[in-house]
Amino acid sequence: MVKQNNPGKIPNHIYLSSPTIHGSERDYVNLAFDTNWVSTVGENINEVEKNMEKLTGNNYAVALSSGTAALHLAVIEAGVKSGDRVFCSDLTFCATINPVLYEGGIPVFIDSEYETWNMDPRALERAFQQYPDTKAVICANLYGVPAKLDEIRAVCDRYNAVLIEDAAESLGALYKGKKSGVFGQFNVVSFNGNKIITGSTGGCMLTDDKVAAEHVRKLSTQAKDPAMWYQHTEIGYNYRMSNIIAGIIRGQLEHLDEHIEQKKAIYERYSEGFKDLPVSMNPFTEDCKPNYWLSCILLDKDAMCPQELLKNSMHYVPETGKSCPVEILEQLHAMNVEGRPIWKPLHMQPVYSQYPFVTAGDQICVSEDIFERGLCLPSDNKINPEDQEKIINAVRSCFQ
Repeated sequence: MVKQNNPGKIPNHIYLSSPTIHGSERDYVNLAFDTNWVSTVGENINEVEKNMEKLTGNNYAVALSSGTAALHLAVIEAGVKSGDRVFCSDLTFCATINPVLYEGGIPVFIDSEYETWNMDPRALERAFQQYPDTKAVICANLYGVPAKLDEIRAVCDRYNAVLIEDAAESLGALYKGKKSGVFGQFNVVSFNGNKIITGSTGGCMLTDDKVAAEHVRKLSTQAKDPAMWYQHTEIGYNYRMSNIIAGIIRGQLEHLDEHIEQKKAIYERYSEGFKDLPVSMNPFTEDCKPNYWLSCILLDKDAMCPQELLKNSMHYVPETGKSCPVEILEQLHAMNVEGRPIWKPLHMQPVYSQYPFVTAGDQICVSEDIFERGLCLPSDNKINPEDQEKIINAVRSCFQ
């Protein structure tokens, strides 16, 4: 149901986050065609790897077909075997933890904290006290905001666990002066179609471990041994990045700082437009510079009208002066504008419901609370200030 004070449709559909293409991407793709390197080798792949090493500060980057492929190979390099527990962020997309299941591992979901919406170091410490033999930790940086990575890395080091930083959403962000994607023994970025830098698909595994990088490179090309004939002594995967996809990414990387500034401006316009509403923007700490990939809001508890989030549907009951994510999303969709709920916590997903979930010991489950009260607003680089003002007014109208 939508209130009658709908400010009207926006003529062109506004996406949550769509690719922003500049032109140089086409030049690099044409280079792949012109030189006949259209497979999984070529100059574009080499340059993407060099650029990612320089950008993040890792010694080695391996360009792969997707962020999920990069995570899968990082899980393998972390030594995860069937039956091994892996601590994983709870408030994230399923791609963060599916590679654990590919290898027969057992995910244990770790609750979030309110300062960044990311993995709570206190809950992680508590999880290690319950499961001290855990092999690895996968920490995702939500919506472009790095987690408390130094605290999380310190906990991992105390328990001799490998940290995998899932920086799929946070490319270009800074934490304590260091670029996102450098804090784990293995780190992962994504170039999926909705990311701040995209190749339509693609990803990178980043590390300072030369042996691991070489092994990932081998595994990604079906694990062929260095013999004249096709010989294989381990299972491999078809995970190497295409030189054509790499051409798009190579061109995109030239505009990373520009994209971050555009996303930041969107975030700040929302923040200014909502300053007198009972909502708060997705937060970050003072020692962090996010990439502002997605702008999100969290409604104050006492400003929430009743809503139901069912298995496959959402409903709400209107209440004067109050609103809820369901009402706001319906209002936006009626205007031809895309908004999204916050990631549904993984421990609440039917497919993962049998796995353990650990909180910091507080009365409230933070990830569930953020899911209940939060939503993602359109954050497309190409949104103009006039249309964003209409979106702001639409959100404001929900509280009337």
